[in-house]
Amino acid sequence: MSTLDPDDGLDGPALLQGLLDVLDLQPQGLDAQGQDLFVGASQPQPHGRVFGGQVLGQTLVAAGRTVPESRPMHSMHGYFLRPGDSGEPITFAVERLRDGRSFSARRVHAIQFGAPILSMIASFQDDSPGFDHQDPMPDVPDPESLPTIHELIGRIDHPVAQYWSRARAIDLRHVESPIYWDAGRERVAHQAVWMRTVAPMPDDPLMHRAVLGYASDYTLLESVLRRHGATWAMPGLKAASLDHAMWWHRPARADEWLLYAQASPSASGARGLGLGRIFTRDGILVATVAQEGMLRPPQPRAASASQSS
Repeated sequence: MSTLDPDDGLDGPALLQGLLDVLDLQPQGLDAQGQDLFVGASQPQPHGRVFGGQVLGQTLVAAGRTVPESRPMHSMHGYFLRPGDSGEPITFAVERLRDGRSFSARRVHAIQFGAPILSMIASFQDDSPGFDHQDPMPDVPDPESLPTIHELIGRIDHPVAQYWSRARAIDLRHVESPIYWDAGRERVAHQAVWMRTVAPMPDDPLMHRAVLGYASDYTLLESVLRRHGATWAMPGLKAASLDHAMWWHRPARADEWLLYAQASPSASGARGLGLGRIFTRDGILVATVAQEGMLRPPQPRAASASQSS
């Protein structure tokens, strides 16, 4: 269960290249305000809306391409403002907020139809010595012992199931059973997921950070749903990412196994908060993620007048 099965029609290199092509934005020069402009396409989606992780990764690439390679990104904070149309191109406008002796800051707006769908600020820093400590990695089973998404749902004849199992460039292995259709018996607000790209990536540190940002949006809110026995297939569930923050602590490759340990400290007001820590296989903490999402469960119908009287 450790690799994709070509007999199932899964072409890992082609899936990964499709993702890298989407992240490889095309420069468009400067606008009237002196902002750097880029344009990018979107991955086709069953529901026609842009995947939030995709536009997030694209904004990271846009910002990173206005900063020297010697000054890597260390944090980003973004807000998802509107749903995007996966059939239309996205324009990325980068404002150069600051370039100091060791830090740089960039603001990026991802724009469709003249309005921002994502607004993000990223910070970059030269490598510097200082204090160094980290949380330990949880003790979990190895990824090779866990089933692939294709093995779990690839035989289900449904467009969403087929997309999840065949069309994604990230290999996800849930330590606990995934909550696509069944939430399981335990009502806990935590889970862990192994992840890596489905094929090797080029040696571009910015692209590895962008792909890690892309993948960080896939499962983080599941710890909220798991706590309440909900699934992604729950009829009437409305879910959307509201904001996303990420801190890169140490270098990592997105094409090597990374453990995404996730927990939800709170849910209220139709919003749920997810926190995640990303570790290399040998236990190095490489990133921390936080995301709040709108999670609006179906509301029970009001009792009829005859029932309430």
